[in-house]
Amino acid sequence: MRDKLSNKRVFMICGHAHSGKTSLSEALLFNAKATTRLGKVDEGTSLSDYAEDEIERKSSINCSFFHLNHNNNLIQFIDAPGYVDFIGEVISASFASDFAVIVVDATSGVGVGTEKAWEIAKARNLPCLFFISKLDKENTNFENTLNEINNSLTKKATPLVYPLGQAEKFTDVVNILDKAKLDALGPNDKDKALKTYGGVVENIAESDDALLEKYLNKGSLDYKEIAPALKKAIVSGDIFPVFAGSATSLIGIESLLNALVEIMPSSEALPNLPAKTDDGNAVEIERKIEAPFSARIVKTISDPYVGQLSIFRVFSGKLDSNTGFYNSTKGHKEKIGQMYFLQGKEQKPQETIFAGEIATVAKLKDAETGDSLSDGSRKIIFNEINFPEVTYSASVKPKTRQDEEKISQALQRLALEDPTFKIGRDPQTHELIVSGLGELHIKLVVERIKSRFGTDVELGKPKVPYRETIIKSVKVQGKYKKQTGGRGQYGDVWIELSPLERGKSFEFVNSIVGGAIPRNFIPSVEKGIKKAMTEGFLAGCPIVDVKVDLYDGSYHPVDSSDIAFQIAGSMAFKKAMEQAGPVILEPVMDVEISVPEEFMGQVTGDISSRRGRVQGMVTKGKNQTVKAQVPLGEMFKYASDLRSVTGGRGSYSMSFSHYEIVPQRVAQPIIDEANSAKVEK
Repeated sequence: MRDKLSNKRVFMICGHAHSGKTSLSEALLFNAKATTRLGKVDEGTSLSDYAEDEIERKSSINCSFFHLNHNNNLIQFIDAPGYVDFIGEVISASFASDFAVIVVDATSGVGVGTEKAWEIAKARNLPCLFFISKLDKENTNFENTLNEINNSLTKKATPLVYPLGQAEKFTDVVNILDKAKLDALGPNDKDKALKTYGGVVENIAESDDALLEKYLNKGSLDYKEIAPALKKAIVSGDIFPVFAGSATSLIGIESLLNALVEIMPSSEALPNLPAKTDDGNAVEIERKIEAPFSARIVKTISDPYVGQLSIFRVFSGKLDSNTGFYNSTKGHKEKIGQMYFLQGKEQKPQETIFAGEIATVAKLKDAETGDSLSDGSRKIIFNEINFPEVTYSASVKPKTRQDEEKISQALQRLALEDPTFKIGRDPQTHELIVSGLGELHIKLVVERIKSRFGTDVELGKPKVPYRETIIKSVKVQGKYKKQTGGRGQYGDVWIELSPLERGKSFEFVNSIVGGAIPRNFIPSVEKGIKKAMTEGFLAGCPIVDVKVDLYDGSYHPVDSSDIAFQIAGSMAFKKAMEQAGPVILEPVMDVEISVPEEFMGQVTGDISSRRGRVQGMVTKGKNQTVKAQVPLGEMFKYASDLRSVTGGRGSYSMSFSHYEIVPQRVAQPIIDEANSAKVEK
């Protein structure tokens, strides 16, 4: 079975949070006898949500990996989380999957998570199957949910089951393409089902010219004629089949399992994979077991007992346990031990992993999510996995000094697990900054630091890396003279301080003539000025974009020294700052915000309230992209605010643009806060 690609199916289950994805995973496993009991999310007994925080929240946070056998076919699937904060998990899962099962909750319809899952599947050209869940709940209607899928996502969603009854009277589903079963239905159901059957057959026939001609001549087609065209249309994206049921009541699960094997593609039916060799030449990877080994790491887990687990998808060839492979991304060989199939948190040993399968191995020396693996005979590198840019940041510090080293190690391990979680230290403020895809994402990281590593941290708003500059030119003297009874100190400088173009940082000009200041003391003057620049003048922020022209001064043949001219330079600079119109600069960001058109008014108004400027708007599909420039200090909570304003349908990215002068009404509180901090110290 495992040595044939045609006998394998690999897919991800995705959709909006709480749509029933995990319940569907449990139902598939139980129905196929891969488990002996039907796990329940509400009771914390599901195989998928096994982490403490997932059980507590009753919601998936990480991808979980499963396998089962159905009619001599190996089915491997990934239960992906639905919250937008964890969309990186769905992206990882899409690179391990041959198709997607998108779950739509019949009680609430198409949600933000549904739309995001659909966008990711489309971007990856994955065939998709929709499963309408919870049809046994009150106020649910199959046709209404199907219409919403057609209106919100795709007109090509095609029902392949007919539900019997609805809400509490929902009892079963019938295969639309099994005309004998449709004919056996009661009169009311039969008429509706046959009407649906006609539409479905017509949709399938339209995907194949020869079949369409046959259909127009005969007026009907049997399943044997339809099946090949249906499979082809699903792979090409001309049809997205729709199934339905109730996972908790196990209604429609057998029909879904059969469909996964009968109409959804194995990797053998999919196009070759684009890749390149380590010298940059483009190649295509054939999905064959007989081909050389190639794979990609799609997920990394830090297991508290066995250490780092690397989960990888094999696209060609095979790999034996206790051998090794070549990490093409990192450029070195890796030895491996025992390999496993995952069943939630359980590990099932496997001696050989074949093309078309997902497996895991522990304790790789140097491997990360996204790394390409090969046998070394041809060093294959797959296209990079592009994760979304981080949009939410917070400062983090330990509650006790003893925890500082533990926190650093914990953050590094969590960042290895999650490519959408970033850590760094601000070079100006020296704060440790953590960034992710939303407030929930970062809060969860903090919870995991405590639960996994026994360390508490405090989250805060990051300090904005303000800077200071001037707006006019001045000439001043800085004179340092000190007599202590023995040798004194003497340094005397005249400087002109003037503004530079934004971004030019600092320029020091030596215009001394006639030896007014000896050449060996000129660097001392510059050193003193640079030190004063780092200390700031208004709010303790670094001073930038200034030019200092040292044009005159005097010295004492005995009392002048390096330190005296450093102090004189510093004194002159501070005096000049006082007279040169000092101002505070703030970082301004280029922001691109993608939102449905109906939210444009709220979004542009919100940008204005944040002292932002709209630069333009572009239509992209159903969404409008607003391009704006907004001060960084106004953007720290924007991820949460944008979701609130747009019902979760908005997204944004930002990058640094330039520094701008802060308006006085905004600058004064910054100065006052800095002065208060000095007093407290």
